[in-house]
Amino acid sequence: MSIEVGDRAPDFELQDQHGAPVRLSDLRGRKVVLVFYPLAFTSVCHGELSAIRDELVPAAEGDVEVLTVSVDSVFAHRAWADREGYTFSMLSDFWPHGEVARAYGVFDEEKGIALRGTFIIDGEGVIRWKIVNAIGSARDVTEYQKVLTHL
Repeated sequence: MSIEVGDRAPDFELQDQHGAPVRLSDLRGRKVVLVFYPLAFTSVCHGELSAIRDELVPAAEGDVEVLTVSVDSVFAHRAWADREGYTFSMLSDFWPHGEVARAYGVFDEEKGIALRGTFIIDGEGVIRWKIVNAIGSARDVTEYQKVLTHL
């Protein structure tokens, strides 16, 4: 199932790198940048998440929440966040394995990991922009910034 621009974003609750639950619907009133990535500690993912840390987060307005999601465990996310200084929420879609990525139509069933899907969700919970790249193809964070300025 594919989620399209204009659809209501599927709600979910996942644990962040500290084990705290994060529910999408609790973020109503805020813009959400929901970033799915394949695996922690890989080179393309490292580049993308570092760009989010260095470029997107400092430029984001106070009403923007960045959520990153992969099938890695909470423990892997914590180790990676601590090592790299990632302060945004890194959510574990570990179990049921890939359930949230499936709900957004970005789960690769053969490989058991998420594609590189990004969804920008408005304060009402509606998807306003999306991009889905192949696993090996990095996204450009400056595109996120452009979209956010027009929401």
